[in-house]
Amino acid sequence: MKILFKKDALGNWFIIKRLLFFFLGTFALYRFKNLYKTNITGTEYVMKLPERNVLFVSNHQTYFADVTLMLLTIFNVKNGVKDKLGSVFNLFNPRMRIYFIAARETMKSGILPRMFIRAGGILIKRTWREKGKSIRREVDHSDVHLIKTALQDGWVITFPQGTTAPYAKGRRGTAVLIKQLQPIVVPVVIDGMRRAFDKKGLFLKKTGTQISLKFKAPLNLDYDNQSSDEIMADIMHAIEQDEYHKNKALKEKPE
Repeated sequence: MKILFKKDALGNWFIIKRLLFFFLGTFALYRFKNLYKTNITGTEYVMKLPERNVLFVSNHQTYFADVTLMLLTIFNVKNGVKDKLGSVFNLFNPRMRIYFIAARETMKSGILPRMFIRAGGILIKRTWREKGKSIRREVDHSDVHLIKTALQDGWVITFPQGTTAPYAKGRRGTAVLIKQLQPIVVPVVIDGMRRAFDKKGLFLKKTGTQISLKFKAPLNLDYDNQSSDEIMADIMHAIEQDEYHKNKALKEKPE
């Protein structure tokens, strides 16, 4: 019981996180299990991870549905469930020390964004875009501190493209952070969300859609000798968002 009245490393009450994970998770679990054909693979890699300093890097198709499915899967892995979505009872025992990175401007208003923040959201300033306009600015040191704090406490989920557009360029700031903080980097590939949900991942577009979530083995990165660009290239290839996978998808696309 004592853990319920503690806070995580970013100051979020565990009891609030637990309630949010349960109620939002129950709703999401029903959707993914009953309204869609959800296929999950690679959870054996998640089962072998240490308790701290793990960074999941994933492609991005919706604002909320992507991270929700990842959280549900991670909670199930914590309860010994491999490669599938388990029972709602697993939501009574979620992984509490988990966080996810989101752009401040996309999470600044609305009830759902506020709930996601209380559940472990790390809001950062975009270095390349603000209010719909392209910009260029350095990574905010306070953002780096928040991410470092979260990694020292547990696991962090991020979407290095920073947009839901397919095959968008990865943001170099992610690789700079990885070189600096040196976490274990686990690639994740998501597919089907764009066909199943609207851009926010809240409203249904086409039920019965095949959705896939694939965890891959942690990347073998050389933090000292690889440049940020080389690290980002490895990440983009691993999450299947580079030119190679773009051209492959175009070749496989039906006429």
